[in-house]
Amino acid sequence: MTALHAQSHQTALEYLNFVSDNQLKITKSMWSYTKAMAHSKSDRTIDRRRSTLIKTVDKAILKISKAKGFGGNTFKTKVLDHLKLNRSLLKNEYAKIIDMKAVSEQSYDYMEAYFLAQELADKKMEESQMEYEIDYYAFAANNNIEIIESESDLSKKMKISNEVFKHYKEMYLIFFKVNINEIHLMDAIKTNDVNAIQQNSNALNQLAKEGLEILKSVELYKNDASLIKITQKMFEFYMEESENEITEITDFIILNEDFESIKNTFDKTPQRKRTKKQVDAFNSKVKEVNKSVKNYNATNNKLNGKRSKLINGLNDANSRFLAKHIPKE
Repeated sequence: MTALHAQSHQTALEYLNFVSDNQLKITKSMWSYTKAMAHSKSDRTIDRRRSTLIKTVDKAILKISKAKGFGGNTFKTKVLDHLKLNRSLLKNEYAKIIDMKAVSEQSYDYMEAYFLAQELADKKMEESQMEYEIDYYAFAANNNIEIIESESDLSKKMKISNEVFKHYKEMYLIFFKVNINEIHLMDAIKTNDVNAIQQNSNALNQLAKEGLEILKSVELYKNDASLIKITQKMFEFYMEESENEITEITDFIILNEDFESIKNTFDKTPQRKRTKKQVDAFNSKVKEVNKSVKNYNATNNKLNGKRSKLINGLNDANSRFLAKHIPKE
């Protein structure tokens, strides 16, 4: 480790600038990290960034600790407490959040818990920054340093950012509660489980209807209805899928199962013993299955196309919403 020598500052302004430069760099990096974590798909990249940020905080703590406090150590101690809280958040809360993110897609309860943990950690960071700014202005006032307070103060930006994410997460949970049932429906289709298909299709339809009703009472953020509109389109798609298209899929699965049973019996019958009636029935079933395959593939392609377009629309709407309302650094 590079040796550090104690710094001394001739004026209160010099010391305030020294502390502010180190603290502001950390807090901006922390804020940027939490925003990136909220919509990053790579947990590994986020964890590497967290580790790097912890080292940066440690260096700032060491640097400020070595420097001589101006007019006593009261302000210095408070600044160090603020930085140590940030380090604690990174080492503990945000580490747990990364672990929770990895399993959040598995159930609604996991997703809700992940969002709540994120919200609580972000709130702690916001409150800590607010306390720091109070101490910052108090130090300046006690030493006759004039600070022009403005909307650029980071705690205000954090507060706004947390409010934006709160609406975004509320909307995503409404969507996810319905969407996870479609995920279960797709799993049932892959395994050709007709009973599970019907159960999940009915659940999807019911929850999509309930979701549409819930959307009517959601409070908008700054009159921005973009997330509600795209979520509404998703729910309407789920209703159409469960009411009209799933029947085509289940009919094909049942027909195919029947055909496999007929084919097994037909294949076990020696050719010389097959009657014309058996052969005609088998050939007729082959034509029926071939026709059903075309309908099945057409239905799947239509659903996959619509679903992909809507999911892309949802992701774009989320990105635009966050970019529009989260304050710039």
